[in-house]
Amino acid sequence: MINNKLKLILVSTPIGYLGSGRGGGVELTIISLIKGLILLGHKITLVAPKGSKVPFKSDNLEIRLIDGIDQPSWQHQKETDPVLIPSNSVLPKLWDAVLELENEYDAVINFAYDWLPLWLTKTKGIKIFHLISMGAESIVMNEIISQISQLFPFQLAFHTKRQSRDYSLNSDPIIVGNGFDKDNYFFNDNVNGPLGWAGRIAPEKGLEDAVKIASDLGEKLLVWGIIEDKEYASEIENTFRKGIINWKGFLPTTKFQEQLGDCRAFINTPKWNEAYGNVIVEALACGVPVVAYDLGGPGELIEDGFNGFLVQPNDLEGMKKAIKLVSKIKRRNCRDWFEKNASNRVFAERVENWINKGLNKNISADFQN
Repeated sequence: MINNKLKLILVSTPIGYLGSGRGGGVELTIISLIKGLILLGHKITLVAPKGSKVPFKSDNLEIRLIDGIDQPSWQHQKETDPVLIPSNSVLPKLWDAVLELENEYDAVINFAYDWLPLWLTKTKGIKIFHLISMGAESIVMNEIISQISQLFPFQLAFHTKRQSRDYSLNSDPIIVGNGFDKDNYFFNDNVNGPLGWAGRIAPEKGLEDAVKIASDLGEKLLVWGIIEDKEYASEIENTFRKGIINWKGFLPTTKFQEQLGDCRAFINTPKWNEAYGNVIVEALACGVPVVAYDLGGPGELIEDGFNGFLVQPNDLEGMKKAIKLVSKIKRRNCRDWFEKNASNRVFAERVENWINKGLNKNISADFQN
């Protein structure tokens, strides 16, 4: 841990304003890290799209809101697509604001999975640190991340080792994990509640598998998340009998964790390589065991038999068997794992270490060890 206090600019995702849900788990990561860094005594300036809100105030936090059109997500583009920056996009406007401030700050932390801020790393004097939020989605993004890994390896970090393996890196990856404010999640020892699933309602999240599992077990499934693909959501709803899915929508953390904590088990069924798995950690924070496909980041969050169970991807029978065993998991184990590995303070300390070592060009491969 460093002793000197830093002045940092945090640049939000340009996909939507903080609180919209369009930025997915990145929104929660940003809010949690801001609070964690402030707890460590650092001064933060958040540069974010207009409409963004932070659910707390601090003398060490300044917010600059930037108007503009949402940037398209790489998740909805083809692997071979070129870089697309719409007219009046908020993305370059965010970085115009950053460059006006660059001489006043020690470093910038970028949360956007976009080509522009990565390219700026090669051209500007200020040190831009990138926390890569997704697995490989685009050839052009893979190329620029590989270039940054070669030129500025100390300015690139990932949430999990599995996520980093999607990329061609020049050196061992820097892993910082993730973390959330433990005061926002309350332990719940209810062992007789329903099943739960949360995430963006889009094909890559695999909701149909969770609904099929709940249907076969004769249970209801609580579903939280913003409906990103309405046609996909309608298809799922029309495929299964009424009453299985209980749509909860996209909720603020306070309401979400209240409902999530009542679940007997949380199901995670991604069809893609999840970079981390925010909702898994939120469930664990509430004491809810997780049954997840062993795909991407979740495989580094679940300790099989301790805080949940890992099942091979697309193995619905394996998922059903594991769900029947969740009563063997001590719910306190789940909360304990969260507090040890994924509180916002623990996360902030890892990021603090990363930034400090990067500023001093002292490269460390893995700050979780």
